Amino acid sequence: MSVLRALVLPLALALAACAGAPARNASPRSAGAVDDAAVGALYARLDAAVRRYEEGLALAAGEPSARSGNAIGAALDELRAAALQCHQTPGCEEERFLSAFDGLLRRRDEPADAEVAPADSAVASTAGEADGAESPVVAALPEAHRSITLLKGRQLGDIIALNGPVKAALEEWLTSLRPNLVDAWINYQFMRYRMWPEYEKAELPEALLFGMLAKESGGRVHAVSRSGAAGPLQFMYTTGLRFGLGTVNGFDQRFDPGLSARANAAYLNEQLRIFNNNLELVIAAYNGGEGRMARLAGPNGSFWDPRVYGQLAPETRDYVPMVLAAAWLFMHPERYNLSFPRIDGKPGAIALARPASLAELGVCLGQEGGNPDGWFRVLRNLNPALDPQVALPVGTRLEAPAVLEAVYPRSCGGEGKWSELAGELHAAVAPLVAARAARPAPAQAYTVRQGDTLVAIARRFGCSDARSIASLNGLRAPQYAIRAGQTLRLPSCGRN
Repeated sequence: MSVLRALVLPLALALAACAGAPARNASPRSAGAVDDAAVGALYARLDAAVRRYEEGLALAAGEPSARSGNAIGAALDELRAAALQCHQTPGCEEERFLSAFDGLLRRRDEPADAEVAPADSAVASTAGEADGAESPVVAALPEAHRSITLLKGRQLGDIIALNGPVKAALEEWLTSLRPNLVDAWINYQFMRYRMWPEYEKAELPEALLFGMLAKESGGRVHAVSRSGAAGPLQFMYTTGLRFGLGTVNGFDQRFDPGLSARANAAYLNEQLRIFNNNLELVIAAYNGGEGRMARLAGPNGSFWDPRVYGQLAPETRDYVPMVLAAAWLFMHPERYNLSFPRIDGKPGAIALARPASLAELGVCLGQEGGNPDGWFRVLRNLNPALDPQVALPVGTRLEAPAVLEAVYPRSCGGEGKWSELAGELHAAVAPLVAARAARPAPAQAYTVRQGDTLVAIARRFGCSDARSIASLNGLRAPQYAIRAGQTLRLPSCGRN
């Protein structure tokens, strides 16, 4: 252990003790009267300690000596003492000290030698070992090697500060959102062969990809937000165009898992250059807009600085810790009593032996092959350009997990009962109801829900096909693209 690491580690633990409580809990000290002079004096001590630390680093850069080590040590001692006093002083913002400490770590001359344990010593990484190397998740992905945890040459564990907001996010993922996290993991495993190579080529850590996917869509390729962001990584339309996601033959490429991962990686690398590899600022820019983050923080700011953090939208303040926490859990599930199921995501393909829609395949495949949730979502994610309600002709080749190559002929390929059942259910429609008066009923309104297609809406309301709805709403063939939250006018078909 270097002298610098020996000096930094106690400060890390001291700051962890101050900042360990989740941000959503009020501190007992907040009840006292605020002494502005005392708070100002602590902030002045903070600034002076940072300057002394930087002067010590400058000395060490020339030629390491006892003088430079003493200067660094004295600066850290002063910062630690001021941080502990801040914790006891009403009105003092501990986040400033955490932000300053984060800045000191980022300016270390020897990051590998001066590696600091995360703020929570109970989840500290082993020195000199690739972060996550002991994780069963990483062990199950041998092709990832160290690139799974490295960001621009630094361990991802060094970058993810386990401060109060991130710990609160960990708790949320492990309690109310645990099923969502596991579902995101399962969805990702089946799409991994499409998404991870794009991150690998961009030299970005896979844990970050999973963290963003879990927070953005949970691995549901056709997810659409109220603001119009779409796809597994939730690109706005104009941002998607900027990174190569257009509309081809009526298909919105934001829904393609591989292309969206490529665009996401390109965006992150662009912003990492702009924000000097500050991961928190880049993630915040992805959610809140790069222009806003540039105005608030600049290229060398800190996301945790109260002057930045306090000006962000609540959604962005929540988003960044949630992404970091999901990435951390991807690397270290065993440390948090979390188990991800083993998934055989080996890619394969099936060729249809009889006409069928993805919906029919979801019925006849059932849970064969060991997937308790069935295969409909998986097939939709891997074949995002297909309308799940439209029958596909014989010979259509679908991307599918390799395990289904043996399941399909047995369950769906012949004239067995499951194929017949799937066809019968898919063909069912509600009976048409005769009009009660000669005068046609006025068109009614319908708000599109997530996962809706125009074909499914037409069937639901007893229309013979989707073209009448498309004509009434000015939707263009052949895709008749609709989005969640959109209001459609419906003709008077068979259902009022």
